[in-house]
Amino acid sequence: MSAPLSIAVVGHTNAGKTSLLRTLTRRRDFGKVSPMPGTTRHVESVALTIDGSADVRFADTPGLEDPIPLLELMQAVALPPQVTPSPAERVRAVLRHPDAEGRFEQEAKVLRALQASDAALYVIDSRETVLPKHQAELTLLAACGKPVMPVLNQLRHPHSRPDEWRAALADHGLHVQAAFDAVAPFHGSEVRLYRDLGTLLGAQRARLEAVAASLERQQQARARAGLRVIAEHLVALAALRRTLPREVLADEAAKARALQDMQGLVAHKARQAADAVLQAHDFQPEDAQTDALPVVSGRWEDDLFNPEVLQRAARQLGTGAAIGAAVGVGLDVLFAGLSLGAATALGATLGGAASQGFGVVGRTLLNKARGQQDVTLDDDALVVLAARLLALQDALTRRGHAALDRLRVSVEVEVEWTAESPLRQVLAALQPARGHPEWAADGHPGERSRHQRETLCDALVPLLESASEMETT
Repeated sequence: MSAPLSIAVVGHTNAGKTSLLRTLTRRRDFGKVSPMPGTTRHVESVALTIDGSADVRFADTPGLEDPIPLLELMQAVALPPQVTPSPAERVRAVLRHPDAEGRFEQEAKVLRALQASDAALYVIDSRETVLPKHQAELTLLAACGKPVMPVLNQLRHPHSRPDEWRAALADHGLHVQAAFDAVAPFHGSEVRLYRDLGTLLGAQRARLEAVAASLERQQQARARAGLRVIAEHLVALAALRRTLPREVLADEAAKARALQDMQGLVAHKARQAADAVLQAHDFQPEDAQTDALPVVSGRWEDDLFNPEVLQRAARQLGTGAAIGAAVGVGLDVLFAGLSLGAATALGATLGGAASQGFGVVGRTLLNKARGQQDVTLDDDALVVLAARLLALQDALTRRGHAALDRLRVSVEVEVEWTAESPLRQVLAALQPARGHPEWAADGHPGERSRHQRETLCDALVPLLESASEMETT
């Protein structure tokens, strides 16, 4: 097996070198990221592992803090008479100079790492104006005699100066450049970076193309895994059912507690769904703070059961559901009758059961005869949750592992509810789950029921993918 390709990651202090490596290797724990200058003081190594082998090994280097006087030293350093005064020889002479262990200790570490590597990624904070110190850095790096590919970081920032930087880089003969925002990568920018690097390193092109192709497959696999997770949790929530017995229905306080318990259960399961989506994209629960999910112990700022959100969803769905003040759970009240506190803050959702099939209708009638009533998550809340989980997935595909702030996602259900609307199709596909309360349980359903659930989840994935594409276009 051949040795991994060795890449030195270099640049000025606080340009985003460690942040870039965290995102490229999906290692949030690698190195130290801080707005304070000089956070990285030593050369640290990290590998990009593809199919179990380290194909690329990166060297994270300290920042080039004082390049102008170092360049002056390189140009003035004395060479032995028999040595041709090439830029590479001058770099080697500088590294033998006493100042390489003193004043220029950090810069010497960078130059040594570059000399020992196959190439370098020169990370640039594109928000900065091109200054003489940057021109000195480019001259020093070029003197090492290794291929250098500039990486323009922070391009999403409104003060980014990409044209200024591209012109300066072209003046130094650096025409192969990569655009990469380490905190919020552009879609496909990671794959393009390796393909651009393959253009620069012609002898390694096939190897780097294989890396890029593997990363594309991984991205697609994460997206599919996220959609599958969303499908499974939506099915479980659609199947969730609690039956309120006669004695609970007769006691207003008991009814209120039962509905609050249902809300808490739904919120908990929605939180589990979000955590599972995060995990599918190699993030942790603490990486996100979003108003895209229901309140759980005050963790989220927005509430899935917000009546305005649900009423808007109901209008767009065209269900005609009458939503109470803050419920978000549906009650199988097929006919006028028991409202379970419609005059209270909990209220009741009317009108959603008719679309749920004959089995649900029959059970509703049987329960009414027994004086019981089923409580389920209503269609409108299911759609809101589906849209928000899809928005979370979309945000994660554009989030780098270098981000220090917690992810915030906000989404409104503002889609045109035509008959062909993907989210309407998702909702229609979920309806069979209403007749399988065992699909919401933590236990294992029977083989036939399990197969039906898996088949439904499989069918939901392409519908969710279509809905996601519509929401992000």
